[in-house]
Parts: sequence; C-alpha cells; structure tokens
Amino acid sequence: MSSTKVQGKSRRHYSTVGIVGLGYVGLPLMLRFMEEGFRVIGFDVDPDTVATLNSGKSQIAHISHERVEIACRQGFEATTDPARSGEVDALILCLPTPLNRHREPDLSYVLETATTFAPYLHAGQLVALESTTYPGTTEEELLPILESGSGLTVGDTLFLAYSPEREDPANPNFTTRTIPKVCGGVTQACLDAGVALYSAIIDEVVPMSSPRAAEMTKLLENIHRAVNIGLVNEMKIVADRMGIDIYEVINAAATKPFGFVPYYPGPGLGGHCIPIDPFYLTWKARAYGLNTRFIELAGEINTDMPRWVITKLADALNDRGKPIRGSRILVLGIAYKKNVDDMRESPSVAMMELLRDKGAELSYCDPHVPRFPKMRNHHFDLETTHLTPETLQGADAVLLATDHDAFDYDLLREHAPLIIDTRGVFSGHYPHIVRA
Repeated sequence: MSSTKVQGKSRRHYSTVGIVGLGYVGLPLMLRFMEEGFRVIGFDVDPDTVATLNSGKSQIAHISHERVEIACRQGFEATTDPARSGEVDALILCLPTPLNRHREPDLSYVLETATTFAPYLHAGQLVALESTTYPGTTEEELLPILESGSGLTVGDTLFLAYSPEREDPANPNFTTRTIPKVCGGVTQACLDAGVALYSAIIDEVVPMSSPRAAEMTKLLENIHRAVNIGLVNEMKIVADRMGIDIYEVINAAATKPFGFVPYYPGPGLGGHCIPIDPFYLTWKARAYGLNTRFIELAGEINTDMPRWVITKLADALNDRGKPIRGSRILVLGIAYKKNVDDMRESPSVAMMELLRDKGAELSYCDPHVPRFPKMRNHHFDLETTHLTPETLQGADAVLLATDHDAFDYDLLREHAPLIIDTRGVFSGHYPHIVRA
C-alpha cells in the first residue's frame, strides 16, 4: 500500500478544520486550508499567539502579515478554548515532541492536549496527529485517550490518522501544497478519512498501511539526514587535521552524476526534527532489545560539533595571544538555519553557552531575531547588534554560526579582525579567517 499514490481533491464531509498548535507547522497548514476555502479554527495555549493572529499579524518571520490578515478576513479565528473543537469536522494536532533531560521522548504536549480535547469530540470527526514521534504512538498512546475521553470508537464513530509534517521553513522550492503527504490510518475507514482531508489541500497524498509505518517513515527521513550530516562533520574534522578544504572535496565529489548526494558540515544540528527524532527511534528500539549503534554514533558526533568549533576559536585566539576569558565574541546568526527566525535546538545557543562558561563577553547579530527569545532551557539577556565596521572592529573574534543572506560578507571580511567560519562562506585563504 505504501507505494500507492493518491492524487486529486476530495472534500468528503469536511468543511471546518481545527488546528491545534499554531507554530511553524500549524500556521502554514492553516493558511493552506484557508486557500482552499475551508473554515479554520486555530487552537493554541499561548494567549499572546492567539491575540497576534487574530489581529492579522504573523508571529513567524518567513510567513508574512499579509497572508495572516487575508486569512482573518476570510474567517480564520484563533482561540485558547478547547470546547470550540466541537465545531470542527477534523482536528489536526501540530504539537511539539521534545526530549526530556534524559534524552527520552516527551509526549506530554500531545497526550495532555488529547486529554483536554477528547470530551468535546463528536461522532464522525477525524483526528490527525502530525507531530514527529516513535512508531506506535498513535495507536498505543493517543487512541486510548481519545476513546476513553470521548466515548467514541476509533474506526466506527471516530477516525484517527497519523500524517507527519514535512515543512522546510523559508525553502522557496517547496510549499505545503507541493510536498507529498504521507498518511496512515488506524483502520481502512480512518485512512480513507485522512486521505480525503489532505488530498483537498495537497497535490499528492501517499497512503500507508498503518500509522506505525507512517511514524517510521518520518523518522527515517530525518535519521537519513542526521547520519549523513554526522558523516560529513566527521570528515570535516579529519580534513581539517590534514589541511584539506572539506568544501572543495564535497563540491568535487558532487560532480559525480550517480551514487553521491552532497551534505555540508556545520557547527551542529538545529531545528525541532534532526537533533531530536533519531533518539525517538533509539528509545523505542530498546523496548525490542535492539541498540541502534549507527544512529547513536552520528548523534554523538553532531552533538559534539559546537564544542569542536569553540576549540578552533580558542586556538585561533591563542595564536593571537588572547584567552577566551575577557575576549569580545560577536556571534553572527543565532537561528538554527539561514533566513529564518527559528531558534529551536540552535547550535548557536550551545556555542554561546560554552563561550559564556569560559568567560567571554558575548554579543550577537541576527536580523531575524531582534531579541534573544524566551527558551525553556536557555537564557541570554541580549538584543541584536547592527553589523557595522565599528562593531566588527570592536570584536576580538566573529563567530559566523548561521549564514543569513542578509549579512554583508564583504564588510565582514574587510573589517573583522578574526572570523571563525562554520558554514564555508569564505573561499580562498585569508590569514584572519579560520574554517571550523
């Protein structure tokens, strides 16, 4: 069944959709449903997010205020009231699934939300989970809560599906509509309901044999990237020790027209998916008596990259007769990837904490993050600074952590006394630029 592709659009009985969680996944999904003429009610526990959206403003940098304003004029509304989920035909859960401090899956956002919304569900509704999670979550964890809380039976009076998000923020080549959508239902009726809903807004829906298969598909996608990034990060360390430019090597290897896909190194992994998802599978695999050694090794390499970068920075300062303690370090880019404001699991934060612990005086410049945001486990009382000749010359070292297009790299190369380039932005050899 997983090789079958369903194309076209079917409205079935859906006209009103509820989306729970209005962040990087839920907000673009809401906009897509609104574009196709659905009525959408958005749910979020954060009253500030609800107020911002209801005023026609976007809280995400790469999603324009204009798109949200148009959606509001067309009838979109956001609320913190779970009782209003009784008004919708389908309820889509777009909630975070982080790791706890023991690097174990934290499903509390999903399970607590399911418990809260279950009493308001009615016969004929579809519930779809989009959060990345381990195989078995939909059937083993979500299903019992929904059935016990609603009094409905999944597959008969209530439909339950898993369809993982595939958002790539700020990527102009792909949109919510054009990225194929995987979907697995608990029963055939659940699958039919999920395919009917998503095929109304997505060009291609790929039905799966079960939610477990769909959950594993999402993990494979992200583990594939994590493992390959871990490989190229290790290759970077080896090439650095040998005095070889890893970017020259990658670009040369990429000229091979078959059997090679280029991945590029960096200061570590960021975003909600790639740093976290592999550990969901390693945790679940242990229940089957399995150790995912390959995946865990890649995770160790990627997790250690911020520390390796700071070692390179310390060595470069030492060559100039300066310790990290007391040095003024300007960090360029604190979002996890270029041209977005997403700070989730950003390696920039890990590097900033390492530098702070070593006594550095920190500042940062990121046009997408005007003030360091409130984060669960990290805090810096900092605002972005402007990139000028004076700010660059006033720093002992500039750590290029995220290569935003908005940065003036000619200005940076001309005025920064020392640059630690973690993204391979600068080609050629300059005495004040260090690849890391």
